[in-house]
Amino acid sequence: MSTIAEQLRRSGASRRDFLTFCGKLMVAAPAGLAITSFLSPEAVAATIGRARRPSVIWLHMQDCTGCTETLLRTSQPDLATLLFDVISLDYHETVMAASGYDAEHALADAMKENDGKYILVVEGSIPTGESGTYLKIAGRNGIDMLRDVAAHSAAVVAMGSCASWGGIPSSNINPTGATGVDSIIKSKPVVNLPGCPPNPYVLLATILEFAATGKPPKLDSLGRPKFAYDRVIHDHCPRRAHFDAGRFAKEFGDSGHRSGWCLYQLGCKGPVTHAPCSTRHFNEVVDCWPIGIGSPCVGCTEKDVAFTVPIFKTADIIHPVPPNTYPPIAAEHKGISPVATGVAGIVGGALIGAGLLASRNFPSKEE
Repeated sequence: MSTIAEQLRRSGASRRDFLTFCGKLMVAAPAGLAITSFLSPEAVAATIGRARRPSVIWLHMQDCTGCTETLLRTSQPDLATLLFDVISLDYHETVMAASGYDAEHALADAMKENDGKYILVVEGSIPTGESGTYLKIAGRNGIDMLRDVAAHSAAVVAMGSCASWGGIPSSNINPTGATGVDSIIKSKPVVNLPGCPPNPYVLLATILEFAATGKPPKLDSLGRPKFAYDRVIHDHCPRRAHFDAGRFAKEFGDSGHRSGWCLYQLGCKGPVTHAPCSTRHFNEVVDCWPIGIGSPCVGCTEKDVAFTVPIFKTADIIHPVPPNTYPPIAAEHKGISPVATGVAGIVGGALIGAGLLASRNFPSKEE
């Protein structure tokens, strides 16, 4: 397998394009990944360029293909560059041309050629009810297929909320027994990227971290990369100033809603949702996320919130007051002390005296 830099040169990609991509990667994963700790696109480009193109096998389970749809809309790099130059997507049922027996042979060949080296990306929940009979691919149920492909992988990435813990299919009463990847795969590191859908650049940053260092990024207690899920949306929400000032939209379409006021009272889950939506936008579209279009956050990255807590029910506020780093809305003004008054008088008198002396030394306009 060639390095990423070698493949980009063969495909005719310019250095400018590669540096633009590395800059985008640094925005997607700032300071949290080893490959972005150099603080310059040139250094990141050198590190990524030396890495071998990672082989990726992508399995579909019980899903809506929304996670794949967000991948298809990447633009820096675009999908063709991503698939053919940056990574090697060797099996993906949605975007591959092969089908039937040819698709199964492609999967077997990819597993054999990259045994123990490929990254397995799983989209969708795994139905475990009735011994997994709710999902079958080429005569195998989802559980068996997942275990087989994961056993020969280097690491596993659960793409989206469904793959991370079960998502919508696992909502009560969960008739198919839908569950997440990490409840089945215990022998390999599993990185959870919850979201409905998650940001595709977070996925790319995670895969390239594996390629460059051989290790997953630092994870939180739920298996999510800290570089993307370390803070709640509320901390960096573009409507946060309205929350701090007590300005809330009361209903959709009212004057506050049209003015961009806080959506908390409409059920926004931003205060309890760890996700990068407010700082790392989807596919270079600033308003391409719920709050950006005037809809409350539903908390799709949180297992105990998404698809469980009613949409319009308000969430608990973890930090009810603005951080100390925020400037106050109305600064407090204390009375002036006698000492300060005396000092001000001395300084003012000195300035007046200096002005009188200057006027005597320069008696005429011409001088």
